Amino acid sequence: MTEQGGTSPRDILHDLAEFASRTEYRRLPESAVEGAKKSIVDTLGVILAASGLEPAISPVIELVRETGGRAEASVLGFRERAPAIMAAFANGAMAHCLDFDDQTPWGQHAASSIIPAVFAVAERRGGVSGEDLIAGVAVGQDIFARFRRGIDWRKDWNFSTAMGVFAATAAASRVIGLPPERIAAALSIASTQSAGVMETVFGTGSDLHGLYAGFSAKGAVLATLLAHKGTTGVSTLFEGEHGVLNTYFGGRYDRESILKDLGEVYLGGTTLYKFWPSVGTSHGHIHATIQVLKEQALSVDDIREIRVYVGDHHNLMCRPLDLRRAPVTAVDAKFSLPFLVAVAAVRGTVVVSDFADRARRDPEVLAAAQKVVPITDSSLDWKFDMLPGRVEIVTQDGRSFTKTGDGLPGSPEAPMTWSQVAEKFGSCAAAAAVPPAAEQIREAQEMARALESQDDATTLVRGLALS
Repeated sequence: MTEQGGTSPRDILHDLAEFASRTEYRRLPESAVEGAKKSIVDTLGVILAASGLEPAISPVIELVRETGGRAEASVLGFRERAPAIMAAFANGAMAHCLDFDDQTPWGQHAASSIIPAVFAVAERRGGVSGEDLIAGVAVGQDIFARFRRGIDWRKDWNFSTAMGVFAATAAASRVIGLPPERIAAALSIASTQSAGVMETVFGTGSDLHGLYAGFSAKGAVLATLLAHKGTTGVSTLFEGEHGVLNTYFGGRYDRESILKDLGEVYLGGTTLYKFWPSVGTSHGHIHATIQVLKEQALSVDDIREIRVYVGDHHNLMCRPLDLRRAPVTAVDAKFSLPFLVAVAAVRGTVVVSDFADRARRDPEVLAAAQKVVPITDSSLDWKFDMLPGRVEIVTQDGRSFTKTGDGLPGSPEAPMTWSQVAEKFGSCAAAAAVPPAAEQIREAQEMARALESQDDATTLVRGLALS
């Protein structure tokens, strides 16, 4: 990674805008199509589950109801419709608040901004085909992954929102068919909505860690609609002296990497889907804990201590230790490594119901969390790839078993299959505030799998929203 600084003859804004406008479904590689469709069904399922399971969403839904306006787009899980901007806000907030949404192989979340935005503008416009919706999602996924891969991120800005708003804007602009110059304007407008710092993720006691994708999804729809109506932007958005890449990232980006094979290689096919509803950097420790107990036929009562080896980012999930062992909120629990490892040790898995109020206060889980001891290991620092966690379990009789969480479900080595993503969708949809009927869930699974054949892709979301 080298510092670019200064300005380039042609800002990458225009390359990305032309790429978004000219992407056609028929030219997408199969991996990009599958990645887009999996992200669509996965994200819709997670949104539905959050509507019924996450208390932090209540103020968002109340505000959407109070705001009123034209019934343009669906608010999933509540049998309601709202203006496209507010529907994207509500669905985006729900898309991430369970921390069950997809991620790139290098961390951070794209779909929780992209999917709510594209469906909001598609419903507002009407008549958007499945092919066009898939193409839009593929564009957004690719742009987000290129930024994530090509920018030297210091984990100061919240990458998922600061850069996710641009991916979602490009996707939404493609879905409604904006030309390159209008997409460039939309991306420029979106810069006014590009925000969020990682303290809202690392800190405790806040709902913002869960709700943040609502703001980037809302910002993307607002930017797209303003550009459609003629609002102009700046032509040096990303690489200008005071542009996004110099201001937010100190000019530390690899221009060649961001643009390499643009329009030929789509990175959405690398998207990873979560098997457990918690921050992705906890999954290695969860997997290792489950594997040791299973392989050694141990129960949590057999354990004296669970040593979790942590790099810099893992360590943030352990501080302050007392609060991480007994998280007060569901949002904090999903980012609390001692609690998550304790759940894995007691339950043999981690599911969305483990974060309900009663489950968080389970004495057996809280006692197990007291046995979790973080041990700093700088070799596990998060430089770029998300490194698997390592645990050492010491038994009451003095035996010790160490395991690294390699090959965990949902990793590049063991990616979730279509049937697993569909099963996850079904279980999530059944937990909605107003759950769809079993037949509607089955129909939605089938429709998502063959979304390219739909003349109107919004039939998928409307069927779920009006169940």
